Amino acid sequence: MPLPPAPTKRAALLSPDVLDAPVRASAKAPRKSSKPVESAIQPVAVGLLERRAVTEREQPIIYAEKKAIPAVDTRAISSQKESVPRAQPAFRPKKTRPSSQPKLFVLDTNVLMHDPMCLFRFEEHDIFLPMIVLEELDGHKKGMTEVARNARQTSRTLDGLAGANGADIGKGLKLNTTGHPEASGCLFFQTKVLDYTLPMSLPQGKADNQILGVVEALRKEYAPREVVLVSKDINMRVKARALGLNTDDYQNDKVLEDGDLLYAGSLALPPDFWTRQSKTIESWQQGIHTFYRITGPIVPSLLINQFVFFESPGEPSLYARVTEIQGKTAVLKTLKDFTHLKNSVWGVTMRNREQNFAMNLLMDPEVDFVTLAGTAGTGKTLMALASGLTQVLDDRRYTEIIMTRATVSVGEDIGFLPGTEEEKMGPWMGALDDNLEVLGKTDGGAGEWGRAATNELIRSRIKVKSMNFMRGRTFMNKYVIIDEAQNLTPKQMKTLITRAGPGTKIVCMGNLAQIDTPYLTEGSSGMTFAVDRFKGWPHGGHITLARGERSRLADFASEVL
Repeated sequence: MPLPPAPTKRAALLSPDVLDAPVRASAKAPRKSSKPVESAIQPVAVGLLERRAVTEREQPIIYAEKKAIPAVDTRAISSQKESVPRAQPAFRPKKTRPSSQPKLFVLDTNVLMHDPMCLFRFEEHDIFLPMIVLEELDGHKKGMTEVARNARQTSRTLDGLAGANGADIGKGLKLNTTGHPEASGCLFFQTKVLDYTLPMSLPQGKADNQILGVVEALRKEYAPREVVLVSKDINMRVKARALGLNTDDYQNDKVLEDGDLLYAGSLALPPDFWTRQSKTIESWQQGIHTFYRITGPIVPSLLINQFVFFESPGEPSLYARVTEIQGKTAVLKTLKDFTHLKNSVWGVTMRNREQNFAMNLLMDPEVDFVTLAGTAGTGKTLMALASGLTQVLDDRRYTEIIMTRATVSVGEDIGFLPGTEEEKMGPWMGALDDNLEVLGKTDGGAGEWGRAATNELIRSRIKVKSMNFMRGRTFMNKYVIIDEAQNLTPKQMKTLITRAGPGTKIVCMGNLAQIDTPYLTEGSSGMTFAVDRFKGWPHGGHITLARGERSRLADFASEVL
């Protein structure tokens, strides 16, 4: 292969300005400076440069670091070095990877016994179980209580994870091997003795202190990875914070963080509602109800079966319920006025706006599930019973009323009660007797014999049942009242609601400010769970009763005590 002409002859044809052009161009456009510089410096090795071109394009950083080709012009080479990292910004996010490292959660025993499915609630993070936790689970597995059932279910879950194909306890058990793809982390067991030192004021033999020691040892071993203790025990979390350990409560069981965020079921329309909607509103009459089709910014905040009201001096009032939402339009249906004497239910008239909303839900055959929340004396039980008696005895819509409640006492338990199931539930149903006494006096013209016959008829259509025997039952064409629903757990609430058969209506009542069940809060109560899950369902409704109607003494006590 003949060589090209000598460089001196080629250079003689070029002016000095052209010869220096690559050097000046490298400061303006460093990314394009490499080719002219190399062609001017090494024109003889054209074939060699062509063979190395692919390698230089694929690995520009290696070329810059190793400096494989010695360059004549140092300014050109320095500009080439600067151009390489600017052209590769994809390597920068690697620096932030340690901050996004999954956490290591150490679970306390009470978390596993509270929610057996908690192992699959931590997404991409890892879980660590100390050996003392397994010992405590083994000690609580006997019995028929809710805690014992949860302990047994947790043990079965752990056995399923350990028995999966390819499971290695030493390397960690994959949490997604048993059909839970949302859990992408691993489960680690304590397989060796960990070295830790706790203050002398903490007894070494107590289980809680041993778990704290494990967390302390893991924090030193896995630093700088974040190790967090998860416990439902408040005192446990306080001691962990005192020792400088990261700790948190198990939040997955809480539907809402704040009880004030609970869906109220009603919404006040803005003061300029009529003036803003006057040009776009449509209305029509159907029977005794008037329908309005509205548009505007308020529509996205509405839900099906939510009540809206407009009250302003000098303008017509509006009380309606949302019956349809399509895109940016909503249809409102005016309500039946149960505050008027001619629309009384079993002789009872409503006394305020929220009670009228609640009675419209209770008397609507298309609404299968109703939740009523409110303080003491707002009329929840009275309205539910009056509505049930009217639809059972007068309308024949349901065959009978079934009433139950959570048997959680306010104070100390008085022991076993004698008699049958209904007789045992008698002391818990004092609210039923009190309200039936009020409803029995509504018919003043029947006389004493007439009232006695009515009371006997009412009693024959009301059945009092215990929640302990609800599993497996199916209620058909029944009007079911669940009183004191705030004391139910979400699992118990699901058990009761799923008993409903064709033609059955369920009414849940409760006061979230009077929770007597241990370990239940306003955010984790079964009633809060039901209200949040059923909002917006076309066949369910909720209303929060705001004003008490029992007596002025009860109203004042609810406010100041």
